[in-house]
Amino acid sequence: MEIDKDKIDDAILALLFLSLDRDGRSWKSFDWDAMNRLHEKGFITNPVSKAKSVMLTEDGIERSEHLFRALFCKP
Repeated sequence: MEIDKDKIDDAILALLFLSLDRDGRSWKSFDWDAMNRLHEKGFITNPVSKAKSVMLTEDGIERSEHLFRALFCKP
């Protein structure tokens, strides 16, 4: 089975929207490789820290909401 890592990244970014606070922080309890890819794509700040949360960039916040609505909301 070949995994589409971009789809995994999109799903995780959408799920980060669930715990997003008004300051742009979200809990980062997801796969480290995926979190690193999201950082490389410019959607989150560096996930390698002692903090239990990560900051989403403006692009990350916008894309996470779009993906959340597309993947998890009823029409």
